[in-house]
Amino acid sequence: MELTTKEEYTVLTLDAGGTNFVFSAIQGGKEVIKPLSLPSYANDLAQCLRNIIRGFEEVRNQLAADPAAISFAFPGPADYANGIIGDLGNLPAFRGGVALGPMLEKHFRIPVFINNDGDLFAYGEARYGFLRELNQKLADAGSEKRYQSIIGLTLGTGFGGGFVSGNELVTGDNGAAGEVWLLRNSLYDGLFAEESISARAIVREYIEESGRFDEGLTPYDVSRIAQGEKSGDDQAALSAFRKFGSALGVAITQVVTLLDAPVVLGGGLVNAYHLFAPYMFAELRGTYKGCGGNPVDRLVMRTYDLQSADDFRLFAQGNAKKVQVPFSDEVVSYDSEKRIGIGVSPLGTNRAISLGAYAFALNALNANKAVENTLT
Repeated sequence: MELTTKEEYTVLTLDAGGTNFVFSAIQGGKEVIKPLSLPSYANDLAQCLRNIIRGFEEVRNQLAADPAAISFAFPGPADYANGIIGDLGNLPAFRGGVALGPMLEKHFRIPVFINNDGDLFAYGEARYGFLRELNQKLADAGSEKRYQSIIGLTLGTGFGGGFVSGNELVTGDNGAAGEVWLLRNSLYDGLFAEESISARAIVREYIEESGRFDEGLTPYDVSRIAQGEKSGDDQAALSAFRKFGSALGVAITQVVTLLDAPVVLGGGLVNAYHLFAPYMFAELRGTYKGCGGNPVDRLVMRTYDLQSADDFRLFAQGNAKKVQVPFSDEVVSYDSEKRIGIGVSPLGTNRAISLGAYAFALNALNANKAVENTLT
C-alpha cells in the first residue's frame, strides 16, 4: 500500500501526555529532529496552551523549510473535525470546549489536524506498519490474498480502537467510531469492556484473587509473578491474564463480526501477549449453541495468530484451488476460507500514532490540492 501524497512535506507532531508534551517533526515517514519535551501544566489552561505553541515554535525553528501542517493525537472527548477539545480527565484544565485546532491554525497559519490516538494508531499501522508488512509477507509466501482494511486496538491504561478501510480512516459521522472501551463487559454484568481490558484490570484481578495488596503494583509486576520471575501468587497472576485475554477475545469477536478485518494490537500490555493470547484465541475460535443444540462458530471467518510462524503458514495457504468456468476451458482461482489474522504492532504504539498523524495530514493535504487543481 503506497502513499499517494508528497512525502517531502514536513509535518509537526505532538505526543500529548498528562505530565509532558513531546514535540517532533516528520518528513518521509521519519523524524527529522530530536524530540522536544515540555511540561503539560495539566491544571493550568493558559500555561498549557502557551507551552503547546512554544513547543511547535521551537520545533519549527529547527527546520530547514516551513512545515506543511500540524497533526497529532489528543485525548477526548473532542470534536476532532473542528479541533475543539472537551472535558479531559488527564488534562483537567480543558473544560467546556477549548478551540485548540483553530488557535494553532491562527497562530501558525497552516492546516491543523487533531485525532483520537486509537484512530491514528490504526492509520499508522495501515500505512507504514502491520498492514503493509502483512500484505508483503503474503506476497512473499506466494499467496494471492491481500487485505485492504485493518482494526487497531490499543491495550494499556485504557482500551482504544480505530478502523481503516481502503486506505481511509473511518471516524464516523460524530468522530466517535472505534470507541471499543464501551463495548459490553463479558465477565461482569453492568460494566463496560475497559474494566476488564486495561492495566488497572490486571492489577485489580491479581489483588482480588491473591488477597495481597501491594501499593505501586504494575501489570509488568503481575506478568513477572505469573512467569515466576518475582515473588507472589503466580496462580492469581496467571488468572488475571486469563480473564484479560478472555474479555479481549469476546470484544474482538464483536468488532470483527461487524468490520471483517485483520487486527493489530498495540499498547504496553502487548508485552504480555504470550500470557493472554491463548485465552483470547479460545474465545475467537469458540462456538455458540443454536436453538437445536448444535454448535455454531462465533465467527464466520477463521482467526490466525500472526505471531506464530506455523499459524502464518496456514493463514497464507488458506484453501486456495482452481475451479473451471462453466462451459469453457478457463480456470480461475478460488479460496473458500474466510480468514483474518491477529498480531502485534511492528512499529510500536507511539511511533505508529506519530506516523498515523503524519499520514493523515499528507492525505488531507493531497485531497485539498486535488480540489484546488479542479478549480484552476
